[in-house]
Amino acid sequence: MSTPTPSPSNDLLIVQREYGPFDDKPANGVTHDGQRLWVGSGDRMHAVDPSAGEVVRTLPLSADAGTAFDGTHLYQLTGDQIQVVELETGEVQRSIPAPGGGRDSGLTWAEGTLWVGQFRDRTIIQIDPEDGAVLKTLRSDRFVTGVTFVDGELWHGTLENESSELRRIDPHSGAVLQSHPAPPGVTIAGLSSDGQQFFCGSGYEGRVRTIARPETTSE
Repeated sequence: MSTPTPSPSNDLLIVQREYGPFDDKPANGVTHDGQRLWVGSGDRMHAVDPSAGEVVRTLPLSADAGTAFDGTHLYQLTGDQIQVVELETGEVQRSIPAPGGGRDSGLTWAEGTLWVGQFRDRTIIQIDPEDGAVLKTLRSDRFVTGVTFVDGELWHGTLENESSELRRIDPHSGAVLQSHPAPPGVTIAGLSSDGQQFFCGSGYEGRVRTIARPETTSE
């Protein structure tokens, strides 16, 4: 399978706001549950009020990488597993094998399946949320960090040579449809959206930034 090549980079991403740092721990995973922003941070998951920027709830759960939400449950990558967490109680109900066996990065939910970024493998893998079976593999030409769907569009972050990009790709072929560089010093790790803006975890820096959602370009 050939690796998709990116289209020319578009406008520089616009950082609007910063949250954190959270307990001096990395901001590994980010997801939005419709009201709160969840941040996977080391050995905890924090729920943040995005208006006030304050932590309103904390769950003592290991959070090594991406975080996702399906409308009822949180999904959290930790080690070689994806933990399924009941939102109201914070209890881990079960675990799913992670496709990268511990090499996973981003995580998102879309239309009944999970999509998992693979950092050094430069891939995004779609899996069955019941048993972890691999349904599809998309390839990139850069290290893949966070992944998210918004309005049916698949976006992912990249990090390579100390620079990050936000890319929109075709969820069927992996072809890069548009690419936006992050400002110098801004890292995109975890990734989510509330439909209006993107929330970008910064990894070891321990911060989450809001980034203006780029206008979708024609394909």
